[in-house]
Amino acid sequence: MKTYNVESFNLDHTKVQAPYVRLAGVKEGTADTIYKYDIRFIQPNEGLMPMRAVHSLEHLIAENSRNHSNDIVDVSPMGCQTGFYWTMLNDGDYDRMLDLVEATLRDAMNAEELPAQNPVQCGSANHHDFEGAKKLASDMLAKRGEWHIIFKDEA
Repeated sequence: MKTYNVESFNLDHTKVQAPYVRLAGVKEGTADTIYKYDIRFIQPNEGLMPMRAVHSLEHLIAENSRNHSNDIVDVSPMGCQTGFYWTMLNDGDYDRMLDLVEATLRDAMNAEELPAQNPVQCGSANHHDFEGAKKLASDMLAKRGEWHIIFKDEA
């Protein structure tokens, strides 16, 4: 099989077992290191997160995660709608990442309003599903004990 420049294109998506949290890449800079995590909510090629719920969950994660860490660079939804990429600056501690994801998803699940859901602060303010986002967070949290299992043969 052809090898690609993009790490996730070289991942055998038929062998992973979602949900999971996986360190997907490390980039060493002159003074800093970037850690990219694959936070997979849905089993690849078997389902997807509804786009409106993804959009709302992205708002919730982007806002609430920064209450727990100053080292977050970005949280971005995957185009395949099965998870998010989460990048961290100078913090590659896997267990701390698991705790950060858990705390952030608990915040999302317990949120009473959706941050920045208005035309001034959001480029698609009517394209949200707040309750759907909370359900995605809840479903992911229900499997918290399995997040470290990345591949089916590890179960």
